[in-house]
Amino acid sequence: MAKSSTAKSAAPKGTSGLFDSNYNPDLKYPGFGFDITHKDPNSRARVGKLKTPHGTIETPNYIFCGTKASVKNLSPIQMKEAQTDIILANTYHLMIQPGADLVQKMGGLHKFMNWNGPMLTDSGGFQVFSMGHGTCADEIKGRNINNKESLLKITEEGAFFKSYHDGKTLMLNPEVSMELQHKLGADLIMQMDECTAYQVTKDYTAKSMEMSMRWGDRSLTAFEKHHNGTQALYGIVQGGVYEDLRKISAEYVASRPFFGTAMGGCLGGSDEEMYGILDWCQNYNHPDRPIHFLGIGRLKDVITSVRYGIDTFDCVMPTRIARHGMALMKGAPNERINLLNKRYKDDPEPLDPSLDIPCSRDYSKAYIHHLFKAKEMLAYQIVSQHNVAVINKLMREVREAIKNDTLHQLEKEWLVD
Repeated sequence: MAKSSTAKSAAPKGTSGLFDSNYNPDLKYPGFGFDITHKDPNSRARVGKLKTPHGTIETPNYIFCGTKASVKNLSPIQMKEAQTDIILANTYHLMIQPGADLVQKMGGLHKFMNWNGPMLTDSGGFQVFSMGHGTCADEIKGRNINNKESLLKITEEGAFFKSYHDGKTLMLNPEVSMELQHKLGADLIMQMDECTAYQVTKDYTAKSMEMSMRWGDRSLTAFEKHHNGTQALYGIVQGGVYEDLRKISAEYVASRPFFGTAMGGCLGGSDEEMYGILDWCQNYNHPDRPIHFLGIGRLKDVITSVRYGIDTFDCVMPTRIARHGMALMKGAPNERINLLNKRYKDDPEPLDPSLDIPCSRDYSKAYIHHLFKAKEMLAYQIVSQHNVAVINKLMREVREAIKNDTLHQLEKEWLVD
């Protein structure tokens, strides 16, 4: 592939300085594609087909988190039984254990996990920076390992941090992230970026955003080093809660030869701020590329965000709340029921027979309540798979609603105050 004729690219409008880059502006992604098949006449919601070397999925769709190359409590067979199309794994955690070299030696993530569908990996940056700010969820942070993790410093070169596994100092930057994700072998991968915290200033957010742009260019250059048509790279829109910064970042991502766009970084402290960010960016995101919403996945968020053109989501929520006795339910207050509640102690009804899988059809709420009280692992398996199946049902119904212009009606069926 031909390289760019210039070693330096002009900085995006509104930023300072030149961006050092040797990325290929004509980068192509053979084996991948994104075709929009239906559009909602009343919003930016759309149905599409996302093609990868491991299969084509219909969007909007939900990417379930297999953080350490395993979806918690569920096997790949159980994920397929729940009609899952795509999962993800986390670069940061796999970098530490068992190491990307070993995963590559074992044939890559698909073979290592025995998952033959599409996969995504993130850059690892979110875990590094969120750990540094103390904002990650328990199961992502690994707090059960004596809090050994810590961000040491961030420079233009990259992020330096201590491993929670053995305390060794490690470094993650665009080149390292691209190398790691190449070895892991997921279909869809993410550029390296800095994920800023909510409490930082606008000045810090702006400087961080510009660094993430420069890291984006470096990610593109490093990605092409191994590019053979088996992976496709997403750029990440940053800018925190500031409209002008989000616009600059979205325009940057659209101007570079990424395959897809990811909405990332700090998304505010309320639903209004989060949806406002999507609103600001929707006119500047590349209209023909798939758009992923990083780390977001409540039922409400899915239905609302597809109206802003979001095509895929990922979140630990479905299996995380299952471990706390929460079962997702269509039309339930707060989207879920609490099976630890004594009202379910003698409830003979199953979770949802319409899903037509054993976990939702064949076990009474009374039995599941007993399993939780007895601290039996089976409780976590049953409710985790049920929650995954509920999310997948929602995504199928969202796609049909977009095709039939009934998204508003569907929202009323799923969400209640």
